Amino acid sequence: MAESSKPWKAAALMAGAVAAIGVGAAVVWKADRAAERPVQLRPDDAAVTALGQQVYTARCAACHGARLEGQPHWRERGPDGRLPAPPHDASGHTWHHPDELLFRITKHGVAKAANLKDYVSAMPAYDGVLSDAEIVAALSWIKAQWPADIRVRHDELNRAASR
Repeated sequence: MAESSKPWKAAALMAGAVAAIGVGAAVVWKADRAAERPVQLRPDDAAVTALGQQVYTARCAACHGARLEGQPHWRERGPDGRLPAPPHDASGHTWHHPDELLFRITKHGVAKAANLKDYVSAMPAYDGVLSDAEIVAALSWIKAQWPADIRVRHDELNRAASR
């Protein structure tokens, strides 16, 4: 009887291995799908914007201004060929870009985010410096400072970009 149970044991082990591989593949697929989710700012989340204000103050305000005002003459290249830091308030162009692009610019830098090989910028890339959650928080805090009509327009832009 022991001899006749060996094929069943082998089949059971094989089925278990196949099931484990399937579960592993499902976990990897789910993680990949999570990584594909578009970035979405959360300006109405008090905890996120509180963190965002801290991150902005520590990492962004020195160039972009404590009140999001940016640097003077931000549309004119300096002697080094670089543009000064733009404002992030309603007078700037930040709200003209969807969440995903703002996130990529902050994480990877302007040149990589916009696929501009020879573009020079004083804007550092924060990949490895800030977590994705900290980047989303800082951008969420910036958006929370915009007037309601600008936020509505930015939301519309995000909807159009996600189609």
